[in-house]
Amino acid sequence: RHQLNRYPDGLEKCIGCELCAWACPADAIYVEADSNTPDAQYSPGERYGRVYQINYLRCIFCGLCIEACPTRALTMTNEYELAGPTREGLIYEKQDLLAPLAEGMLAAPHPMVPGTTDTDYYRGVVTGPTPEQEAWVRAHRPDDPTLPENKVATVAKEAQA
Repeated sequence: RHQLNRYPDGLEKCIGCELCAWACPADAIYVEADSNTPDAQYSPGERYGRVYQINYLRCIFCGLCIEACPTRALTMTNEYELAGPTREGLIYEKQDLLAPLAEGMLAAPHPMVPGTTDTDYYRGVVTGPTPEQEAWVRAHRPDDPTLPENKVATVAKEAQA
């Protein structure tokens, strides 16, 4: 199956350009872009994929969508078995396709690394979240489970249960 990847700080790689949808010969991909704002930055740059769907009833797994992606946001995983009890279950939404947050990543939305551009992200200059990004998330979403202090509390709660 397909996966939507993230940058090391947790921002999404998809910029909502829709090239994957245009490249798909089976018309299995639907993308709807939206603009990033200072309070809701989901990916580097000005746009992100607000809606992202892949209809696996139509997908022929040709890989043309992956070749078309300019940011390497879309890749294939090693999960090849796709089956489900309903047709609706085989239409994967953005939350089904997004790569899980790796250790140390912050959940989007949050600002880009201060002093960087979207080009710095594409070139791999950004290697993880900065204290400034953590402070922004802490100020806007104090209960966010991806913050280091909330991870410790979550692990402690799970250990008590």
